Amino acid sequence: MRSRLLPLLIVLMAGVLLALGFPLAVSVAAAQQQKVVVDRIDDTARFASLAQFVTKRPTGPLGLGSTDERRETLQNELDDYYGVYGIRAGVFYRDDGAMAQSPNDWFLPRHGALRDAFEEALRSRGSHDPEQVWPWQRGRLAVASPVIKDGDVIAVVVTDSPTGRMRSETLRGWLLIAAGESAAMLLAVGAALRLTGWILRPVRVLDATTHDIATGRLKSRVAAAGGPPELRRLARSFNEMADNVQDVLEQQRAFVADASHQLRNPLSALLLRIELLALELPEDSEEVASVRTEGKRLAQVLDDLLDLALAEHAAADLSVIDIGDLTAERVAAWRPLADERGVRLTGECPATTGWADPIALSSALDAVIDNALKFTPEGGAVQVAVSSGNGTTTVVITDGGPGLTDDELARVGDRFWRSNRHQNVQGSGLGLSISRALLAAGGGSLAYARHEPHGLKVTVGVPRSEPPAAG
Repeated sequence: MRSRLLPLLIVLMAGVLLALGFPLAVSVAAAQQQKVVVDRIDDTARFASLAQFVTKRPTGPLGLGSTDERRETLQNELDDYYGVYGIRAGVFYRDDGAMAQSPNDWFLPRHGALRDAFEEALRSRGSHDPEQVWPWQRGRLAVASPVIKDGDVIAVVVTDSPTGRMRSETLRGWLLIAAGESAAMLLAVGAALRLTGWILRPVRVLDATTHDIATGRLKSRVAAAGGPPELRRLARSFNEMADNVQDVLEQQRAFVADASHQLRNPLSALLLRIELLALELPEDSEEVASVRTEGKRLAQVLDDLLDLALAEHAAADLSVIDIGDLTAERVAAWRPLADERGVRLTGECPATTGWADPIALSSALDAVIDNALKFTPEGGAVQVAVSSGNGTTTVVITDGGPGLTDDELARVGDRFWRSNRHQNVQGSGLGLSISRALLAAGGGSLAYARHEPHGLKVTVGVPRSEPPAAG
């Protein structure tokens, strides 16, 4: 969930920072240009104040040759201005004639921003704000101010400024903004990591606790600390639900155990009376034999129910044991029965360790091997193999029986379930359920799959490292 939530938060924060950064960048560029424009307006106003006192219009082919001292002063000012700042400036009459300009070969163009500014100033208006110049553009700024004498516009002061320095300052401001936003993004990512961790930590704990309860550790509970209030309330509600479920299951187990125990004694007395009654009847009576068989089957079911209730209630006594040695012992114990039925029972049991309850694991292996021998026909084979890997030690039992269908594989191990094809085989349908409960109490597992070309493969797994305390 964190891998989905964190990118969403980062994208949202990046969007907010970009939404703030773009207007700020535009504002910085506009502020830099406005600063330059204001300086140019001040400069043109100063030149206009000098130009309005020029009394003689220059003569000659280039508008030169006048000896007006004020015009010479204006020309010197323009030359100094151009020499120091590299900004072209000039004062032009209404007919485009030059009163003074620097450099001397510079004249008004017929078109463009300078001409527009000049025409605007002729109407006694200051220049409009020039079009924004961005750092990647190489444009120039044109600013013009009218020269007014006796209420009339007699000339216009025009400046044509390079924008390199302004664009550099704008770019520098943008880099500072980018650095600030990058730092803010890093802080935001750090905050998002902390926030998602704070929000999802209770969810992870809840998920782990749910898994523990699902695998049989019913005493697992969620620590209702940390995270948003809603998740703390959810943790408390989950704990209350788990307490109620555990109470119900405990009552169910107690009922099954008590019922099995209470029914066992009357059933034993009933079977004894049947045996006494059989002494008065012919030895080959089918009715007596049928009643005796069903009575024994009912007694086996009651014993299995009691074992199942105890298996689900008792805590596992875990220790590090040699799984290969224990499996080899169980294979040897079942080999005489296999030989009697004409089934070849083999085992590959290398030494490997795992955490398990020896009694529970032995019982589970006995149940699985017993089932394999029941359903393997004479001349078939049952193989038992021990291996380890990925933190688990496994015992795989494969048989050569008829196997199970996909639907049957989904139900095998359920209480009292038996395949319709095998109803005539002796059993209560509780053996594998008891085995699964015994293994689950110690963190083990029982899995079923097809064995090609035919038969069933049962995998008994136990952890190689110490599992959490079972509930």
